[in-house]
Amino acid sequence: MNPTRPTTSAFAAVAAHGHVTFLGAGPGDPGLLTLRAVEALAAADVLIAEPEVLDVVRTHARAGVDTPQLTIADEVSAAAGVPVIRDAANLVMEAARSGRRVVRAVTGDPGLDGNAAEEMLACATGGIPFEVVPGVATAVGVPAYAGVPLGGKQGADVRFVDARGASARCWSEVGASDGTLVVSATLETVASAAAELVSAGRKPETPLTVTVAGTTTRQRTWNATLGTIAQVFKQGKVLPSPEGARPVIAVVGEQGAAAARREELAWFESKPLFGWRVLVPRTKEQAASLSDQLRSYGAVPHEVPTIAVEPPRTPQQMERAVKGLVTGRYEWIAFTSVNAVKAVREKFEEYGLDARAFAGIKVAAVGEQTAAALVEFGVKPDLVPSGEQSAAGLLEDWPPYDPVFDPIDRVFLPRADIATETLVAGLIELGWEVDDVTAYRTVRASPPPADTREAIKGGGFDAVLFTSSSTVRNLVGIAGKPHNVTVIACIGPATAKTAEEHGLRVDVLSPEPSVSKLAEALAEYGAARREAAKEAGDPVSRPSERRPGARRRRTT
Repeated sequence: MNPTRPTTSAFAAVAAHGHVTFLGAGPGDPGLLTLRAVEALAAADVLIAEPEVLDVVRTHARAGVDTPQLTIADEVSAAAGVPVIRDAANLVMEAARSGRRVVRAVTGDPGLDGNAAEEMLACATGGIPFEVVPGVATAVGVPAYAGVPLGGKQGADVRFVDARGASARCWSEVGASDGTLVVSATLETVASAAAELVSAGRKPETPLTVTVAGTTTRQRTWNATLGTIAQVFKQGKVLPSPEGARPVIAVVGEQGAAAARREELAWFESKPLFGWRVLVPRTKEQAASLSDQLRSYGAVPHEVPTIAVEPPRTPQQMERAVKGLVTGRYEWIAFTSVNAVKAVREKFEEYGLDARAFAGIKVAAVGEQTAAALVEFGVKPDLVPSGEQSAAGLLEDWPPYDPVFDPIDRVFLPRADIATETLVAGLIELGWEVDDVTAYRTVRASPPPADTREAIKGGGFDAVLFTSSSTVRNLVGIAGKPHNVTVIACIGPATAKTAEEHGLRVDVLSPEPSVSKLAEALAEYGAARREAAKEAGDPVSRPSERRPGARRRRTT
């Protein structure tokens, strides 16, 4: 027997005891999860996560994963000053002993988590195999997002301390050092930690930065010194940390603060839409890519479906058209929306067809989004407007019917029940016969939850993106009119006109009828607003932070 290979009985033992992955979820930004972390989450049968990181990791877990809740004790650990998790080890051991793959997710890095260390020891004692997937440590990730470098060309003496459980001896040791100090604390303990350091020998004028909710869109950083931080918090009416909040990270020292240049290095908080709550009133299927783009600008998108897509009441017309597509009835098929692509694709799947059924047929798409949906289906469009992405733009590039070169004169146009007649009339004028088929119906969605409706009417959102006239009408119909402090952004002149007819002032107009360009235009508006505040010497604020009832100025 080869001693380097595990025996069958060894494999059986592992299967019987399951497996545990101790996983670091990082300081808060979901994008900081490692590739190995995502792999482990996808394979997990059981996900045991601290409440503050559950939303970060659950996105990558498979559907149906078991997520038992942890019990957080009322008391805190005397050694570390952090909440005690009473039953985590028992949950981990019980799940693993049943032969399942367990992921135990913690904030930051599991190697720096006292609870995780105890649970690892319990697994080792119980003979349960485990692995550790490191994460970005909070004390390292948060300063990076705050624009506070911890190192320098000459290297740096960097020390880390948890103020929530630090002893007098600890303060004495770190206070005697001239190096950079990274302190994990709460908003209540930052000032007392600063006082401890001054008492231990640090100069009161030593620079200090304090970051709360680091790496998230709620991040905020204060610049001060050890001697002034208490007054800065008092003047700013800074409230205590909420229960269960992630630690506040304070960086002490000349290198850590880089005080005069932090504004230049604060790349995260200076994103054009940083912290903006942006309402995205679209169908859920269409909102995903737009929301991702908004997040890249620092925004917090909130998707509210205003339109629900349903099958046509009489499907026979659609069925005949799809059969005609296969039998060679059409020269062209024109898609005017992503929903039209989806409707035809679903009908193909119902008949056992795939993209090969489009062989020999020319395919047109009204714009980039629709073209992308076709490519995902396996179809490369023959025609996409070179100019305006609309029915009018499509008609400008559409060739007239030529009986010599076009053996068939018919176009299949699957579209919504409320679509305009512009494209149909234009194609007929170009000499084509058109089968104008209702592929799907658009109906008004159900009203959003009460708190969302209140935020819309009360100014809780910083901006709202309108991608069609129907989204304007439907949002106002199901949720009410957005507050006058909310920035209104529209995809085109027709949508803007509808918004104005509903009493809304349009602040942002997309240069092209594209959701991507609309998001870009809003980001440019946010960047210009930020720069104007800086030039005027005013604090940078979000639109929702304006005084209720304040008059809005038109941006030119």
